[in-house]
Amino acid sequence: MRDYGYEWPEYVSVAEKRRQAEKELAKLRKKGHAAAPVIVHGQKIVKNFWGLSWCSNLERYSDFASRLPRGRSYVRNGCVIDLQIEKGKIKAKVSGSELYDVAITIAPVAAKRWRAICSDCAGTIDSLVELLQGRLSKNVMDRVCREGDGLFPAPGEIRLSCSCPDSAGMCKHIAATLYGVGARFDEAPRLLFALRGVDESDLLAGAEQGAMASKAAPDSGMVLAGGDMAALFGLDMADASDTPAPAAVKPPRSNSPKSRSSGKSSTPAAKRAAPPRNDPPAAPGVTRKGKAAKVVAGKKRAAKR
Repeated sequence: MRDYGYEWPEYVSVAEKRRQAEKELAKLRKKGHAAAPVIVHGQKIVKNFWGLSWCSNLERYSDFASRLPRGRSYVRNGCVIDLQIEKGKIKAKVSGSELYDVAITIAPVAAKRWRAICSDCAGTIDSLVELLQGRLSKNVMDRVCREGDGLFPAPGEIRLSCSCPDSAGMCKHIAATLYGVGARFDEAPRLLFALRGVDESDLLAGAEQGAMASKAAPDSGMVLAGGDMAALFGLDMADASDTPAPAAVKPPRSNSPKSRSSGKSSTPAAKRAAPPRNDPPAAPGVTRKGKAAKVVAGKKRAAKR
């Protein structure tokens, strides 16, 4: 048997692990440490979209797939007695044969990569509630979770550290911590965006911009031209250039008392309308002046008789 320079700790039963974890948690709280343990109900560690996506992302990498199962029983048994997540950092205290400190650093998402994600998802996310609850279309889910340029980190973006004597790159305490992170994302999805150093509202802003662009540019197929409208409703729609301009309306005569008393109108003489005449229409070829002369001659003849 190869000598690694240290002795392996004795086997500890599940029940003993739980008792030890509860004991260590009580010590932390007694010291005034605001511990945030990972509590898993039932056999399923993660149940919702963001937690499932986090764990699925880790398990698809061969670097992690063979080591992660070692931590499942630890996180189910409540051995992750404290888990803190902030921008680019995960810190945990995991109870085993002793209390071990786990530190994981994760590179933030590059600005160019995040802009590409927001651009590809623009106009497809209706609300922040929908986003955080993971109620997304398949296209959005595939884009966010895409390997290489999605929201989730690749092994090359993760640095792992544990105070235990295990020389493996990922010990069971680190594996338990990573599963605990998935369980925490089930409860608080915003922590994923905080960990990756991005603002989840950027995805919603991209959606609003996409919606505004679609409203600002109506579909040309939905706009009817004049000829199309005439054909649709059976109308003859005259061309505006063929419609005669309306005749100018003369202003009415002023009927104010001042104008009647003075016998003068406030309207200029050139623009005053002549009073209407009630004379019968003249016969064709007879002027008004000639007609008047005939009337006078007739009256004179009657007087002589």
